[in-house]
Amino acid sequence: MAELTAAETVRAADPVIHDVGTVWMMHEDTQARAVEYGYGRLYPFYFAGRGGVLGNVDASVIVAAMGWWHPGLVRKMWDRGLAVASAREGARLSFAAAPRLAELAGKVVAGAEESGLPLFAGWRAQPLSDDPNARLLQLVHVLREWRGAVHLVATTAAGLGPLEAILTNEGEQQARFFGWRDDLPDVSHLKDRQVTAQETTDRLVADTYERVLTPAERAEFVALVKDLGAEVLP
Repeated sequence: MAELTAAETVRAADPVIHDVGTVWMMHEDTQARAVEYGYGRLYPFYFAGRGGVLGNVDASVIVAAMGWWHPGLVRKMWDRGLAVASAREGARLSFAAAPRLAELAGKVVAGAEESGLPLFAGWRAQPLSDDPNARLLQLVHVLREWRGAVHLVATTAAGLGPLEAILTNEGEQQARFFGWRDDLPDVSHLKDRQVTAQETTDRLVADTYERVLTPAERAEFVALVKDLGAEVLP
């Protein structure tokens, strides 16, 4: 039976989990639901839905949890979202819209450490859907929130501010997408900090894969994640 190390699992599975989650959150069907539910457009629904697990908190809490978005954009869209429905209702609506993979993903989600990861902890506490497909998508989203939260801790520990973390990783285009509109600084001298942050993120995530999945389960998990990616991603 094929086996994988925890580090190999991180490299093979995590990028696919990230991309599948992005497709779901930004999909035209999700945008249509935002209109249907009264949010008008995607962003208020995105912030109210994704951050709603934290409750009716001040927008500054959502800024802290989501990390790299421009604070002004987060506050504007969070407040617009809460004007439509409560935070908890927004989180519920965001999921209104492969059993074995769900089983393995559930083991990882249950075994991950939540300390310092409030957005991950909030999503892990959400009730899981009884529908197999919705349940799988929900667990993939929670896994995505887990790595994202770990990476936020890692970039902060490496000495990168939110804008610096984006620019040293995905660059100017992503910074604009995240709402940063002013002149962007030259951060080329900080690239080594992003490398450190990525290495720290991979190590912390791999520690959980090592602890909760056997080598054979890791190989099966990666194969199933790749199958999901082949179905979902363009």
